[in-house]
Amino acid sequence: MDYPPLSQARDNLNVQWYRCPMPPEVFRALSQRSDLHGWKQAGGHLALFVATGGLVWLFWAQEQWVAFALALFFHGTVGSFFSGTAPHELGHGTVFRTKALNKIFLYAFSLLSWWNPFDYAASHTYHHRFTLHPEGDRENLLPLHPNTDKLFLLQLFTINLMTQPGRTFGKGGLISTLRETVLHAFGRVGSTDISSNEWLDSLHKDQPDQHRRAVQWSRLLLVFHGGLFVLAWVTGLWILPIIFSLFNFIGNWLGYFLGLPQHCGLRENVPDFRKTVRSMRLHPVLEFLYWHMNWHTEHHMYAGVPCYNLKKLHQAVKDDMPEPRSLTGAWREMLEIWERQKREPGYQFDTPLPATAQTQRKRAAVAEEASIGDLAQRGCAKAGRPVLLHVLPKWTLVWRVEHPLI
Repeated sequence: MDYPPLSQARDNLNVQWYRCPMPPEVFRALSQRSDLHGWKQAGGHLALFVATGGLVWLFWAQEQWVAFALALFFHGTVGSFFSGTAPHELGHGTVFRTKALNKIFLYAFSLLSWWNPFDYAASHTYHHRFTLHPEGDRENLLPLHPNTDKLFLLQLFTINLMTQPGRTFGKGGLISTLRETVLHAFGRVGSTDISSNEWLDSLHKDQPDQHRRAVQWSRLLLVFHGGLFVLAWVTGLWILPIIFSLFNFIGNWLGYFLGLPQHCGLRENVPDFRKTVRSMRLHPVLEFLYWHMNWHTEHHMYAGVPCYNLKKLHQAVKDDMPEPRSLTGAWREMLEIWERQKREPGYQFDTPLPATAQTQRKRAAVAEEASIGDLAQRGCAKAGRPVLLHVLPKWTLVWRVEHPLI
């Protein structure tokens, strides 16, 4: 399908999102960022990665190959959340109160995991403004369905070598990541017959300055990871690129099982996040690894709220929200939707709302309406309209008339 330029979406697509009502003082309290909580989340995840990497090195050095394989599996499982999950929340700029810490950790996680934070910032800004409205958001392009292919599942639990880019933002497995990163380093994308590449190409045309930053970052990725392999060749320590470069393609199972339910099988072109996004209850360990993105409906409603406050946000608006699914319940729901879509290709699941839920949209305060953290400080608003650049202490309004995207 051919889509119009994204500039037309900014001019013509005006999604009036429903947002659960909340007292302003509650919203302000939940929006507070904390360096302490940021260190617990980002620093804790990085420390766990170092610990599992240390075990991999130890068992490799001792030639305990069964223990080495198990440690490598857990190292990959922990590290697979470096790609997409950690850069997602750090990209919003809400993890730390100190902005420099958000940037440092964003670039560290992205560099290790072959992630491009500049392409993602461009994509994710549109994703929040126009969630599942394909004219302005193709970060996740419906229909999505669970992949039950045996080879795919085998790669999820071992080494993700051959997975290809598809209908969600990303580069796929090891081989396609290498190919796409080299192409991006030369300012190109892969075949635009693939949905994720078409979306990336549209973003590059829409935001040439951001594209130039993304090209430079892709070159840095090649230099960094190439340097690790050169160092391994010189020293004989081939364990180095395994721990710090290839981990992102090992044990991807948990990231896939937690990440797919966000939007899979739900409705598009509706102005209600409760219909387009799915939240889940998870064990605290899984919630930590997933950076609390299981509260994904709440995140979309108020993306300026730090991830570690999303559970409290859910409590504040739960009477107006669908009941969160369990992980198994979400997957059961997705599989049932997929079976029906095989018979009815146009079917989309309409998430039921509780009897206490409101459906009439009220005009939200500007701070609530515009807050996506510091993801894209110039937003996606039309030129000449007042927008909130990011959540400022006194909800300061500013006017902007230049190009509406970074």
